[in-house]
Amino acid sequence: MKNIHCLVFGHDYKVTRNVTNHVKEYACKNCSKQLTTNGSGHLTELTPKYKEINDVLEHIHQKRVSKTNRKKFKSDLLVFSH
Repeated sequence: MKNIHCLVFGHDYKVTRNVTNHVKEYACKNCSKQLTTNGSGHLTELTPKYKEINDVLEHIHQKRVSKTNRKKFKSDLLVFSH
């Protein structure tokens, strides 16, 4: 019955995971079909291969974000003004 709703009205995709600022994973609210953003920016079905790519991409992105946040914090720590 869930698939009939999607056939008639189309899928209702919601973001389930923000991998990076540009790559996201989506799932249909009704039928649970999963999609992700591919390398060219188009939506494609979330396969185990894309799931693994997104996991690695998220790990690299989190390391980079935390590294830049530490640099900003350290540079602001030793600022003196007279």
